[in-house]
Amino acid sequence: MSSPSSPTDLNIDHVASLARLALTPEEKAHFASQLGDVLAAIEKLKQVDVTGVEPTAHAFPLFNVWEADEARPGLPVQEALRNAPAQRDHMIVVPKVVE
Repeated sequence: MSSPSSPTDLNIDHVASLARLALTPEEKAHFASQLGDVLAAIEKLKQVDVTGVEPTAHAFPLFNVWEADEARPGLPVQEALRNAPAQRDHMIVVPKVVE
């Protein structure tokens, strides 16, 4: 887009908080402008008449190329935990991600 835009209803602090980003004032101005441009492009796309156009997820058909879902023996516990940075009671220990 040629002209930067920053919609007045765009709350860059809220967006940064959702993304868990700490932004400087300069970064806030820069990213608000970029995000404004993206939102403006989306608004422009909303103007396209798609009457009679069948919704699709892909431009061409996709076919499932996976193997059949059949039960097979899994990895032995020692093999599964071999590269785990931390483990307890035959499980991989990971940092808590839910607040």
